[in-house]
Amino acid sequence: MKYICTALLFFSAFIHVFAQGGLPTSFFDGKSVVLVSTDPGSRPVLSWQELADSVHIHLIEAGADPIAYFELEQVILSEARQADFAKAFLQRQVKNVILVTRKKESLSIHVGPFSGDGKIVNSTALFGVIGKNWNEAGSQLVESGKSTRSKNLLVIDVAEFPQISNQETAQSERKFFPRNPLNLEVFKLGIPLEGSSAEAGALSYFRYDLLGKSQEVILAEQNAQKTQIQGIFENLYPHQIEWLTEAKTNDQLVRDRVQFLLVKVEGRQADLMKSMGLEPILGEEGSKTVVKYYIKLIVRDELYLGPVWDADSDWKVALSNFLNNLKK
Repeated sequence: MKYICTALLFFSAFIHVFAQGGLPTSFFDGKSVVLVSTDPGSRPVLSWQELADSVHIHLIEAGADPIAYFELEQVILSEARQADFAKAFLQRQVKNVILVTRKKESLSIHVGPFSGDGKIVNSTALFGVIGKNWNEAGSQLVESGKSTRSKNLLVIDVAEFPQISNQETAQSERKFFPRNPLNLEVFKLGIPLEGSSAEAGALSYFRYDLLGKSQEVILAEQNAQKTQIQGIFENLYPHQIEWLTEAKTNDQLVRDRVQFLLVKVEGRQADLMKSMGLEPILGEEGSKTVVKYYIKLIVRDELYLGPVWDADSDWKVALSNFLNNLKK
């Protein structure tokens, strides 16, 4: 989780990604899952499923075997949920991850090997193409795959949208507790900064509202975020904290007396609540995009939501709510 270095690495990787190598060999000889993120402000208006249908034919023509499509925002709702999807991909013998990101002015397709673990992809430096729409980007992908003969046979000719079963998600849902953790005054609370390698992983960078941010924007946002978080913690949290800007193992964190991690997730309110084993709010409130904080107890892999649902569309309000509720 290297703070400045990771930001520089990401920026460098992003500007070069479209010129890097060719498609991975596993793209032509293995199953792929496709994660789709689309800006609702893009025109013409398409749901993520409609976008998947539009992209599917190009992926097949390029040589891929796309067996399932999922909305990226659903996969990255929480670290636990992302791990559930990774387990399901492993069971289905997935070899590749294809990321389709639609912004207002462009559409990009990135391809990389499935990591085999909860990160899903290990890097932001994936092979990619970009065009003004799915046809242009798709045609570029097809051109990139022309020189390699695909071994993928019996490929489905329509996009499929399977569900991750309740049995597959039940284990992580049981890990969420609607109460506060004990012993916060004894051990340090680790705080990962967004955009650093202390974050959950590279997958979130391919969200439509994050992909392509410049080095300057990333660093400015991180600096502003740290200053704002620091001010909130000084006023509302009386115990020790530790900034996490580089990757450490759980053993290393525990040796440094960091037994708790502050985790931030963002998504549609109803989706977040459901993924955490709570009865979701319905209607307009449930459709709002909100931020929720919780605390992870490293040594037991337990996730503490707090005694009150305190998510908010403003991350500063959500964090203040959560810290205030830790006193209950």
